[in-house]
Amino acid sequence: MKSGNPVALPVAMICPLCGQPNECASAQGGNSAQPCWCVNTTFSAELRARVPENLRDAACICQACASKQYDLNP
Repeated sequence: MKSGNPVALPVAMICPLCGQPNECASAQGGNSAQPCWCVNTTFSAELRARVPENLRDAACICQACASKQYDLNP
């Protein structure tokens, strides 16, 4: 049965830039044997600065936003 209310994901599982699931392995209960895709990713200071202050260190940027990090408009 479908409900009219979507299931709310924990804040750690939502990209703070686009609001979509961030697919963070750590937030989904991953372990060190299967590290998250972001472990080998470099996030620019400009991209990190776009994360709202209340979400810094609380939620990961998703792979789609990270791959577009140099194309984002201020």
